[in-house]
Amino acid sequence: MEYDLLLLNCNVATMAGDKPYGAIEDAAIGIDGDKIAWVAPRQELGYRSAKQRIDLKGRWVTPGLVDCHTHIVYGGDRAHEFELRLKGATYEEIARAGGGIVSTVRATRAAQHGELVASAAKRLAPLIAEGVTVVEIKSGYGLDLASERSMLEAARHLGKKLPITVKTTCLAAHAVPPEFNDKSDAYIDLVAQSILPTLHQEGLVDAVDVFCEKIAFSPAQTRRVFEAAKQLGLPVKLHAEQLSDLNGAALAAEYGALSAEHLEWANDDGIAAMAKAGTVAVLLPGAFYALRETKLPPVEAFRKAGVPMAIATDSNPGSSPALSLLLMLSMACTFFRFTPEEALRGVTVNAAKALGIGKTHGTIEAGKAADLVVFDIARPAELAYWIGGTPTAGVMRAGQWTKTPCA
Repeated sequence: MEYDLLLLNCNVATMAGDKPYGAIEDAAIGIDGDKIAWVAPRQELGYRSAKQRIDLKGRWVTPGLVDCHTHIVYGGDRAHEFELRLKGATYEEIARAGGGIVSTVRATRAAQHGELVASAAKRLAPLIAEGVTVVEIKSGYGLDLASERSMLEAARHLGKKLPITVKTTCLAAHAVPPEFNDKSDAYIDLVAQSILPTLHQEGLVDAVDVFCEKIAFSPAQTRRVFEAAKQLGLPVKLHAEQLSDLNGAALAAEYGALSAEHLEWANDDGIAAMAKAGTVAVLLPGAFYALRETKLPPVEAFRKAGVPMAIATDSNPGSSPALSLLLMLSMACTFFRFTPEEALRGVTVNAAKALGIGKTHGTIEAGKAADLVVFDIARPAELAYWIGGTPTAGVMRAGQWTKTPCA
């Protein structure tokens, strides 16, 4: 067999198997086309021909990083709200005064397609440079058919234009738009009966999300959107238990959700239901930090129940203007008491599960996508240890270098 590429003299955090990090020291990786063909200790390599061989000089290789929760396509910014929060205003107070999500809706509706693409591309650039090879992009700042379509079209365009795989999530049920003030049920009807089916038919939707919270939509309204998604054959996700306990985690599990996200207020019944359903807990330390929250997500309860935990940037203009997934590893360890290995799992294998792509991404195994990151580190724990900096020496997506390993 002749591989297209052999990566030699490297240490590999496969994130598969029972060993810490799934580590293989002094390893070799064979790449064929856009797939991983072989990974094992170098001593098992024997003679295998390859069109190209690269000596990685003892560096560590991880799966391509997966940012499984972002809102990175939008118009404008909310730096002024950051100042208001520093003066004492809460996220909820700003939202009820016409700021928050609704203010970004105004800016997004006013933005042209090219503006949405250009601004989001600028925000994606540092994530790609770090080694993010898959990103989820949610809509939810349009809140009408035309603007939600524009956001999702921009997301699809970014996936074609940039060296990153984009998964799209329709979050039209993110907030009540101004024109539906005090008519949230009517807006949910619009989402379930018109916006979601139309965007699905146009091929713009990979999954469906709802913000189930007291400042957004009730569990009953969430069910209506989930039922519509079910009829369309679309997987669901849920913003749940960020500000209060509405039993959203249990609701997400009831519908077999890929993930429930935020979860600071998740209760024991919801956690047990998530474990049974295989629903991933997506925890968002950037929002916890930016909003100066004090209620920690129940990490130990998730551990004991066996709920997979993912980490994401939640990159958005209001509550988490984060442009570094590696920084989220540090925050998850410091704020949420993750171990460094849990943190890395949170942006690889578990993040891939949260997007429904665990069979093809998230670990370094034969047959999976050749999405790899080469890090200039001495041990994997450094990825969570350093606060800032980019130790990324090389990035491969689908078998192609987007950043060639430096000498």
